[in-house]
Amino acid sequence: MAEAERTIDTPDIPDTGGTEGDEAADRADDRSAETAPSRGRRKLMVLFVVAVFAYLLDLISKMIVVAKLEHHEPIELIGDWLQLSAIRNAGAAFGIGEAFTIIFTCIAATVIVVIARLARKLYSLPWAIALGLLLGGALGNLTDRIFRAPGTFQGAVVDFIAPAHFAVFNLADSAIVCGGILIVILSFKGLDPDGTVHKD
Repeated sequence: MAEAERTIDTPDIPDTGGTEGDEAADRADDRSAETAPSRGRRKLMVLFVVAVFAYLLDLISKMIVVAKLEHHEPIELIGDWLQLSAIRNAGAAFGIGEAFTIIFTCIAATVIVVIARLARKLYSLPWAIALGLLLGGALGNLTDRIFRAPGTFQGAVVDFIAPAHFAVFNLADSAIVCGGILIVILSFKGLDPDGTVHKD
């Protein structure tokens, strides 16, 4: 009888092993949920910084070219192999399609909108750099399309880098090409903008 009473009076000891494990998992999930948006904001900041740098570099270079080089003799950097020669390009990059200026303007604006929408789910640093280069380059040439002669949305882009046996281009074109090449490499490696890697 005494043993029965002792058994009944003995308080139950809760099994905390599972509870502690669940709480640890919940805390890990909470930290993961908290760090994901912050990682996204950091990548978005990288995209913004790269885009602003590429845009300002292109804008300043064009201002200098228009002020100092336009209507002047080309400047030889490496003999006949590389010169600085200011021209106005109404077409796309490298002088393609001069009769479709307004179409290229719309394409550039569309590219900017697509990048802005894609940036919302951006968690990859290489993609942030690539999209930043594309955005900065597109903004650089779009600025020319809007504000330069002969008119709004029909403006001619200022080009000035003139390699031998190649089309004349500018820093915005260079940023777009570099960004495009980087995107091709990332896609070939299976890295998506959201940071996931897939193998085909």
